[in-house]
Amino acid sequence: MAAVLRRNIEAMRAQRHREEGEAGWGERLAGRITAFSGSLAFVWLHLALVAAWVAVNLGLVPQAPRFDRSFVILATVASVEAIFLSTFVLISQNRIAALAEKRAALDLQINLLAEYEITQLVKLTTAIAGKLGLDDARDPELEEIAQEVAPETVLEELDEEMAARTKRG
Repeated sequence: MAAVLRRNIEAMRAQRHREEGEAGWGERLAGRITAFSGSLAFVWLHLALVAAWVAVNLGLVPQAPRFDRSFVILATVASVEAIFLSTFVLISQNRIAALAEKRAALDLQINLLAEYEITQLVKLTTAIAGKLGLDDARDPELEEIAQEVAPETVLEELDEEMAARTKRG
């Protein structure tokens, strides 16, 4: 099992490396900016800059001339920065969402394949048990498990359940 686990981890690592390589320079830049803006270093840097700005413009630093007595420039800079930061965060989130959707599709395909393979194994095992005359071969639960699952049916039932929850709640 350890070899299979290592192979899977390596496959995931290689896929992540490919995905990072497929990102354009803008997406990589947005990711770096988002990563930095979500760090404590960013918070401390902004705290220091705003504190210095306020101290200078309140006249608490006698050797520095006041340049923004009403703090309008500070408010404007902060607003423009917020616009750009939110844009970079949205770019990063869109990329992450696209990758998550791709991985979810892969997960669904693997689950459907596993479901099919397990169903085939149950059928085969039940047939073998029947040939051997074992009582377990006539278990009604096995007959139900041996039925192939249609993904469309499951999705329709999930949609109906979600619609019913929406109406109730």
